[in-house]
Amino acid sequence: MSVKLENENIIVKISEMGAELTSVKRRDSGMEYMWIADPNFWGRHAPNLFPIVGRLKGDRYKYRDKTYFMTQHGFARDNEFDLVEKTSTMARLRLVDTEETQSIYPFHFQFDIIFRLTDQDMLGITYVVTNTDTHDIYFSVGGHPGFRVPLEAGDKFTDYYVNVDPKRKYARSKLVGPYLDNNLDTTFNSDIPLRLRYDDYKDDAIILRLDGNPVSIILAKLRESHGITMHVQDAKYLGIWTPYGKDAPFVCLEPWWGIADTVDADGLINHKYAINSLAPAQTFTGSYSLSFF
Repeated sequence: MSVKLENENIIVKISEMGAELTSVKRRDSGMEYMWIADPNFWGRHAPNLFPIVGRLKGDRYKYRDKTYFMTQHGFARDNEFDLVEKTSTMARLRLVDTEETQSIYPFHFQFDIIFRLTDQDMLGITYVVTNTDTHDIYFSVGGHPGFRVPLEAGDKFTDYYVNVDPKRKYARSKLVGPYLDNNLDTTFNSDIPLRLRYDDYKDDAIILRLDGNPVSIILAKLRESHGITMHVQDAKYLGIWTPYGKDAPFVCLEPWWGIADTVDADGLINHKYAINSLAPAQTFTGSYSLSFF
């Protein structure tokens, strides 16, 4: 089932499966901003990542002497959320633990995703994780929204740039295969706009370490007519990704509160690099917003 939000200029659609943002369209031009989930390239629009981001070593982890198996990016994206609150411009969707999730993630939790469309055509996305267990829970969470590139007929993928503000040198994290190797950190200089080139993604995503600092990311042509601005409030990382070798007409801008296992991870979830821990009855909140022009 699809949930619709709208104002005078924008129509937003969200699937209850995975609470996935599937469409953002302008009323006047009919322009669609979100990737269309063509399975020939990548069959998703904007999956929500929980309770892990990226890959676990061997797709497994240990907790209290027991081994659990979980695939890349966790299970939330493939589970039906309940719509618990709705207005014309706001929707709150919820996932809670079940016997099925307990078999791979032995924690009680409540995971809410709140979408809020403003009069200024900004779509806010807020992640709210609540510990409903009697002991600490461990998790990562993140967004993986894909955007059509190019947005306009006649344009090319390489006509578009990613601009990151504030302008400075960011630590850039590197993956070896699907795993993080902190010994390979380099720098990313955002004084220079990042031109979209497929070869830059041969080794997977470009990953910037944000360390909880707010950033803004603009995806557009240098002389932009249409594009997307993402405001990230307090994420640990930002991933920029398109699948290598497919010449795919989209790019993802991904705020993460967590990251893949390190190459030397010991497999214990409470030792996992960049993991979040939450005490009983406590709540974690992370958010980002999207503006469309």
